[in-house]
This record gives sequence, C-alpha cells and structure tokens, in this order.
Amino acid sequence: MIDAIADLIKQADAAIAAERFDDLMDFYTEDALLVVKPGLYARGKAQIRAAFVKIAAYFQNSVRPSQGNMVMLEAGDTVLVLSRTLLQADNQAQSAYSMDRRATYVFRRRGDRWLCAIDNSYGTSLLDEDGQTSIG
Repeated sequence: MIDAIADLIKQADAAIAAERFDDLMDFYTEDALLVVKPGLYARGKAQIRAAFVKIAAYFQNSVRPSQGNMVMLEAGDTVLVLSRTLLQADNQAQSAYSMDRRATYVFRRRGDRWLCAIDNSYGTSLLDEDGQTSIG
C-alpha cells in the first residue's frame, strides 16, 4: 500500500509539472477536495481541474512539485499521508506562499485503486490563518 500510494503521488506530481490536467483527474475521487490556498477550496473534479489551470498560470507554467519524507497511516480503506511537499517554479521568489510545505493528503480505496479524496498541500498551517472556518 505505501509503495502504491507513493507512486501515485509521484505520477500526480509529474502530471502537474507537465500540465496534463485531464490525466491528473484520474487520481481524485469524484467528490475530492483541493485546498487551493488558505481560505479557497475546490470541490469535485471540474473545480479541481480549473484550479490547477489557475495554479499553473500563477507560477507562469513552471511549477514542479515533489515529495520529501512521507508518513502513511492506514485504517481500512483510508490512508492519511503526511508529506514534506516541495514546490519549484521559475517565479517562486514572488510567491506569497511557502514552497516548502508539510502537506496532508487523504486517500480512499475504491475497488482495487487508491484515489485522493483530500489534497491539502498546506497541511496544518491552515490553523495559522485567522478567520478560517471548517467546510462541509
């Protein structure tokens, strides 16, 4: 399981870097949630795809994500992934957001596949934001 999910995350990172957003949607559940930035969330594949297009434009079509250390916690058909996520981009010095993050991802098993249900590259740093409320 650990190797399979680590490989999926690596494949998703490659799809992001290559801007293969249709392929990227194969990694998500239908009702997935993406934290675009603190306070801004995309839900479902259509919104997530649109968000990745905007993220690519923000980084001048040069974003290259990768993962450092990972810890995976499994409970039945759910896995919580804690990961050091590193972003590189040509204009990263101008980014208002950290390029070195402690991400949290939630994967669910659907049949014989693991799919990402929650993609939160900001991890627990969301707690540092004033005025945040949970969403349903």
